[in-house]
Amino acid sequence: MVQYQQRIVCRLILNLSIAYCFFNISGCNSFNSDVELLPYYNSQDLTPRWDGNNRHHISHFNLTDQTGTFINSDSLNDKIYIASFFFTTCPSICPKMTSCFKVLQDSISVMQDVEILSFSVMPEIDSVGRLRAYGQDNGINPVIWHLLTGKTSEIYSIGRSSFFADDNPSTDTTSFLHTDKMYLVDGHQQIRGVYNATKMDDVHRVLHDLTVLKKENK
Repeated sequence: MVQYQQRIVCRLILNLSIAYCFFNISGCNSFNSDVELLPYYNSQDLTPRWDGNNRHHISHFNLTDQTGTFINSDSLNDKIYIASFFFTTCPSICPKMTSCFKVLQDSISVMQDVEILSFSVMPEIDSVGRLRAYGQDNGINPVIWHLLTGKTSEIYSIGRSSFFADDNPSTDTTSFLHTDKMYLVDGHQQIRGVYNATKMDDVHRVLHDLTVLKKENK
């Protein structure tokens, strides 16, 4: 009698589980699979969101890298990139960021369609020639890692409206833009990760998330 009751209870639990899966397929899929999904970042507060609503895209830009090559949104379609903001004469966070990005550069050198973009926030000083010299001094591979310069207004607009790089967006929009953040951007120009570019732990995080995003793009 006890065994019969136990079988009835087990069957009831099984039926309830099947019913739950039927009405909540997505939940069952996440339970039964090892698929990991990265969030989207769509707002100034950089809150991660997993829903597909109101997705934010990086605005179109057209800038020049340290080799004199034009880099724009069209040339980055279907590519994953890690973005940051810096300037060559920065004495504080930029050297730390460059060291961390060197590790990223070496790690992604075996990956296809993954690049690094570093936007200069002092383009009036960081000419193509100056960026080229900075790249040579720091062992930067221009095929993988693009140091970008162009119009100050365009770079600052991209930083503030596309990457939400300004921690105080209500302040004067002409004020200096400087951030230690790095951003993981997918092949559809959407932000999928935000990290501290001065911390090696975050370098490891972005490398992990890169592998997740590469699987998603397959």
